[in-house]
Amino acid sequence: MTKNEKKTENLSRRLLKKAGIFENDNFIVEEQKSDNPIIQKLLKNASKSGTGLGKPEFIIRKKDDDEFLMVIECKADTKYHESKNKDQYKDYAVDGALLYGSYLSKVFNVIAIGISGENEDVSKISTYLHPKNSSVYADLLDENDQKIQKILNWDRYIERAKFDPALAKTRHTDLMKFSRELHEYLRDYAKVTEAQKPLLVSGILLALMDKFFEKGYIAYEGEDLAQKTFQAIKDIVSRAQLGENQESKKKAVINAFSFIEHHPELHKVDVKRNESPLKHIIQELHLHVKPFTENHYDFDIIGNFYGEFIRYTGGDKQGLGIVLTPKHITDLFADIAKVNKNSVVLDICAGTAGFLISAMKKMTQGVDADEKRRILENSLIGVEQSPEMFALAVSNMILRGDGKTNLYQGDSLKDKNIIEKVKGKADTGFINPPYSQKGEDVSEWHFIIQMLDLLQTKGTGIAIVPMALAIDTKNPMREKLFKNHRLEAVMSMPDDLFYPVGVVTCIMVFTAHVPHNSDQHHESWFGYWKDDGFRKDKRQGRIPKNEEEWKKIRGSWVGMFRREEIAGKGAWKKVGAEDEWCAEAYLETDYSDITEKDFDIEMRKFLAFMVKNDEKLKI
Repeated sequence: MTKNEKKTENLSRRLLKKAGIFENDNFIVEEQKSDNPIIQKLLKNASKSGTGLGKPEFIIRKKDDDEFLMVIECKADTKYHESKNKDQYKDYAVDGALLYGSYLSKVFNVIAIGISGENEDVSKISTYLHPKNSSVYADLLDENDQKIQKILNWDRYIERAKFDPALAKTRHTDLMKFSRELHEYLRDYAKVTEAQKPLLVSGILLALMDKFFEKGYIAYEGEDLAQKTFQAIKDIVSRAQLGENQESKKKAVINAFSFIEHHPELHKVDVKRNESPLKHIIQELHLHVKPFTENHYDFDIIGNFYGEFIRYTGGDKQGLGIVLTPKHITDLFADIAKVNKNSVVLDICAGTAGFLISAMKKMTQGVDADEKRRILENSLIGVEQSPEMFALAVSNMILRGDGKTNLYQGDSLKDKNIIEKVKGKADTGFINPPYSQKGEDVSEWHFIIQMLDLLQTKGTGIAIVPMALAIDTKNPMREKLFKNHRLEAVMSMPDDLFYPVGVVTCIMVFTAHVPHNSDQHHESWFGYWKDDGFRKDKRQGRIPKNEEEWKKIRGSWVGMFRREEIAGKGAWKKVGAEDEWCAEAYLETDYSDITEKDFDIEMRKFLAFMVKNDEKLKI
């Protein structure tokens, strides 16, 4: 190391101190080596010369964050800041930082920083994110999608990292792998019901929010541990601010978790394993999932566990009873509706609050702390009838410390008290209503109409529903809807969107309190959104073939929405209640590239669809 390079290190210390990291008791800043055995092992063969121990200039961790790590490399001369191919590890600051990042990313999400120059005026700073278990790294970008070229405070790095697509993919993959393993363990050892599985997960994550429980649970076992766990849940829920009638809400949520205290198999100690299932599950969630709850408030953790567990229950035919909307679709809703910091969003079939979380992410992006608090306290409204699902939704919001004051448990169609509380407050409504079963009196149309009735005049309501609603031309509920609300658009969605549940769906977009026929020239837009760039996987369900591909498709869809008439993609059509509401009926198609094989495939799909819907279509 040169004398001048020490100047660059001193510059780095000054910048880190200015950012509230260096000489701060909340951080561990190590130089050249680490006392952490995991980091020691990772750097064992990470030398810039190709053999031996890697010795980064700075290794930085926040004491309460086990997920992220920062590594910094320094060079005195700015001409040695970064090589063309970033593979000259000994000679260039960025190259060395990225080398260490490639080793450390086996366990951590690594913020890799290269700093060159002897003083602040002439220095160069480059910042990269290397997500855990990823083979690639990328520039870490600021709120304006510009490269970060200065030292920030820790929370801003984490905030920006959360929106990185590679990191999102990694954390989702990790969580799904863990949830599959956890499900197998719950099935084999815990003996809890299907409905109890997501409640057990969310309850334990709530308990781990209690600092005394988090630090002390390891000392307990059996019935004592079960009691301590349930008490910690009660303490966390009791301290939460749940808005109007909060005591009754708290009671309902706490009751949903009461089985944890008394379930005989949960606290029964296995002699061979020398631990109870409850102890094992707590430890695993503490290690693998709690970091998500602290660093990724925009991530629907409970919804992801619920979705993974439901894969083993036959979808909506047994066990849990509801099929949740995929996250990329809940995000799409927020894009279609153009939600922003001034929006107020309502979901009258809230489930685990997936739609509200997607809206929250978009509404709070780039706002200051006061604005964020206002949004979370006033701008997200959810209603859920099922006591168990309501408990999941509340706990999902509590885990991110916000957004739960306007959640209500009850029947959004019949509970007059709840209806009056939410009516006229929201300008945007999202809904995935319960899909009708044989013999039920309440249909998807009742929920759609109720959502629209509760919105402000000219509010936007979006629903994802079975395609059968779009082609059921004789349903009188359509006419009822058109008397008060206007159909803006219908988009045909991928056939296997809810895989493994075999329901073909579409997205409908409405304007509330504007009669459909009030403008005799009004045309609705129909989109053919059949390819979202996802593929089916027996273990993981539907997963994106490529994150960038879905990003491009989403951009194309949103850009096309209600703007373009493109052969095979979108069409305008004046429709009435008696017409089919689907793109397939109105699109102009270029048949020149269609083969006999393509025709055969589509005919098979059509026949399968007809068989599934024979009762409604009266074959």
